[in-house]
Amino acid sequence: MRRSIATVCVSGTLDDKLTAASAAGFDGIELFENDLVVSPWSPAEIRSRCADLGLSIDLYQPFRDFEAVPAELLEANLRRAERTFDVMEALGTGTVLVCSSVSPAAVDDDGLAAEQLALLAGRAADRGIRIAYEALAWGRHVSTWDHAWRVVRAADHPALGLCLDSFHILSREISPAGIADITPGKIFFVQLADAPHLRMDVLQWSRHHRLFPGQGAFDLAGLITTILTSGYDGPLSLEVFNDVFRQADPARTAVDAMRSLIALEDRAGLRPLPPAPALRGHAFTEFAVDGGSSPRLREALRGLGFTHTGQHRTKPVELWEQSACRVVLNSAVTRPGAAISAFAVGTDDPAAALHRAEALRAPARVSEHGPRETSLASVTAPDGTEVFVTGPDPAWRADFLPTGDSPGAGIGLTVTDHIGLTQPFDHFDEAGLFYDSVLGLDRLATEEFAAPFGLMRSRALATAGREVRLALTVALLRRGEWAPGVPDPQHVAFATEDIVATAARVPRRLTIPDNYYADLAARFALPDAVVSTLRRHGILYDRDARGGELLHFYTPVHGGRVFFEIIERRAGYDGFGEVNAPVRMAAHRHLRLTGG
Repeated sequence: MRRSIATVCVSGTLDDKLTAASAAGFDGIELFENDLVVSPWSPAEIRSRCADLGLSIDLYQPFRDFEAVPAELLEANLRRAERTFDVMEALGTGTVLVCSSVSPAAVDDDGLAAEQLALLAGRAADRGIRIAYEALAWGRHVSTWDHAWRVVRAADHPALGLCLDSFHILSREISPAGIADITPGKIFFVQLADAPHLRMDVLQWSRHHRLFPGQGAFDLAGLITTILTSGYDGPLSLEVFNDVFRQADPARTAVDAMRSLIALEDRAGLRPLPPAPALRGHAFTEFAVDGGSSPRLREALRGLGFTHTGQHRTKPVELWEQSACRVVLNSAVTRPGAAISAFAVGTDDPAAALHRAEALRAPARVSEHGPRETSLASVTAPDGTEVFVTGPDPAWRADFLPTGDSPGAGIGLTVTDHIGLTQPFDHFDEAGLFYDSVLGLDRLATEEFAAPFGLMRSRALATAGREVRLALTVALLRRGEWAPGVPDPQHVAFATEDIVATAARVPRRLTIPDNYYADLAARFALPDAVVSTLRRHGILYDRDARGGELLHFYTPVHGGRVFFEIIERRAGYDGFGEVNAPVRMAAHRHLRLTGG
């Protein structure tokens, strides 16, 4: 099936939009009237430019407030339509989207609406044009797909059909099952958008919060399957109104859009992708460090029981280990302070993981390497983090010459539980889609919490068996000069089987205020002795609805933005302790202000 994208999805001038759509691999576009109006090109020149880029113009839109109006308005609407048809002929496109009316002049009369749409379709057919009628979710009288279908069926004109928009269908929570029974050939166009479930005015929801497929909560794969059952074989087109996308780099947004559509086609069984890699766990986490931060990270790792076990053969890169926890300190990456620059996950077939990444338009490569060094497959995440995909045999360890020190039991850390990455606001949804589609991680939950510096959003992703976990966070709004001292913190969480014993051996832990423990005792009715132990070691606590427990503590921030978390999960606790994030953030700030 052809892939199309509406010009409203991306930022820039019309040429920016067309260039981005073509470069991302789209077959065609929906041209928005506003983009044509502000363009210096004539419709014929736009047609030529699209042809040069290999793009068809699959739809022109929108034509508004036409049907079910008094006679005097009908004549004006028909004159307006003829001018639109003139433009479409010059553009070389044969389908126009007609939205259900929101005009106060429209009357609630399906018979009149069908009669007038049939008249419009007749005028369009004389010009070789089709009318795709769409029910706006906020339409004055026609606001659902089934109502629009009744009107189209009553009009009974071959040049009149439906445009089905996933947002207008799924935002109304009306079953789309009946779409499969629509007369074959009467669905003229399909538009796709995802969205989070929100309780708000549907017009505002649509205009500001649409997302690309896979970034929201709608069952688009199920909807597509239903639509295709009706016999639809036209383009699948993305129509997404989103404040972030309409200000972001159009080339990047178009690639994100294409990735979302490819992943959706895979979920719907239309064009299967190479399977997602079966991930075996976190292999290592790499920190980029400079001259000032590297001593602090080394000190922090020693305090957590890590041993410097290897030195890279040719690069200023160190390997630190404890049980199955591995950290790499890379001094070759030129950036100030410390930051998580990469992490590695294990899989049985790294080559297959790269093939999937390439199919999803993700930057994938095999790293350059010197003699006797191992080549590593990697994919670059939206925030620039390098994700290495290693084989079951950790051949990469041969790149490190032994220091002579063997990793011992340390302080009881066992494995990397998860990695926490703060994302740039403009790429938060893109990052979620990347890790979901490219690595095959399942999206567990999206939480929001009030932090000392504003509202934060957290999105958890993990493999089905929880071998790999990621926590992505973002500040929802950042304005003005008042901002946290660590605007984009990152952390690695290590698991332990006895957090109290582990905490007793960590020299520097984040201090948690007594008020937290008083509240904790009240909320969970914990025994006094348990609360006293938690307070003494700076351990935070959470309990889920099924009785699972999380106990965790944090280190101070090292190298400007990174810290470590130690975590013990009990009775199947599956979250990330988001409820305690504001406590941790406030404690980190207090430590900075007091010079600790």
